[in-house]
Amino acid sequence: MSEEFEDIVVDDWQPGIRRLTIDRPHRRNAYRSRTAVEMARAIDDFSAAEAQRVLVITGAGDAFCSGGDLANSYEAEHAHAVQFGHGAVIREGMHRTVRALENCDKPVIAMMSGPAAAGGLTLALACDLRIAGRSARLGDTSGRVGLLPDEGGAWFLPRIMGVDRALRMLWGGHMYDAETALALGLLTEVVDDDRLTETVLENARQLATTAPLTTRMVKRMVRHAMDQTLDQSLREAEYAVELVNETDDVREGIAAFHEKRRPNFTGR
Repeated sequence: MSEEFEDIVVDDWQPGIRRLTIDRPHRRNAYRSRTAVEMARAIDDFSAAEAQRVLVITGAGDAFCSGGDLANSYEAEHAHAVQFGHGAVIREGMHRTVRALENCDKPVIAMMSGPAAAGGLTLALACDLRIAGRSARLGDTSGRVGLLPDEGGAWFLPRIMGVDRALRMLWGGHMYDAETALALGLLTEVVDDDRLTETVLENARQLATTAPLTTRMVKRMVRHAMDQTLDQSLREAEYAVELVNETDDVREGIAAFHEKRRPNFTGR
C-alpha cells in the first residue's frame, strides 16, 4: 500500500487498524506540501475503507512531527513569487490534512514520541486521542521566527487549553514536556516510551471491536455538540437513535449482555 507515497508509509497494522507513519526522519518528520497532500489522501482512503475501523498516526524515528519544513526553499520561493501564494500553499497543503481529519468520523489516535511542534502539534490535536511517551515535547514555536499558528492551531488550542494558556504558549513559543502537556489537556495519556506501542494498540483494539456505527455516531455527536446549543444537540440525538437503535449491532449487543458474552459487532 505504501508504494504510492513518497513521504508517508501506510499499512494495515492489525485487523481493523490502519497506521499512517510520517516517513521523513532525516527532517524529524517536518512536513512539506507533498507530505500534507499524501496524508490527506491516506486519511480519506481510510475513511472510505469499510474494514478499517481505527487509524493510528505516528512518525518515523524519534519525532512525531516537528512542524513545517523551513528548509524547503522551493515552496518558500514559490509562495513569494505568486500572488496570495502563502495562503495557497497552506490551503492546498496542511489545511487539507486537518480538514480530512475533521471530516473523518472514525477514531484516530496520535501515537507520539519526541517533538510535536507548530503544525505537528495541530496534526496531533486534530486526532481524537493523543497518547505519548515521556520523551514527547509539545508546543508551537512559530512565533519565534515571526510565523503564525496558521495550520489550525488558533482554532484547536483555545478550545483545548483555554484562551489565556494558548496565547501564552503562542506568544512565547513554548515547548512543554509530556507531563506538563498532559496537565494542560494537550495529551490524553502519557506512558513510558517502551510501553507506547503496546498502550496505543490496546486502545486501538478496543475501539476496533466496538459497534462501528455507534462509534462513528458518538464522534459526530460530540464534535457537533461543541458548536451547538443543548437543544440542537438533543435534536441531533433524536435522529441518531433512529439510525443506530434499529441496527443488527444493537440487537447483538443487547443479546450478548443477557447471555453474558462478548458481542460480535459487524457494522450492520
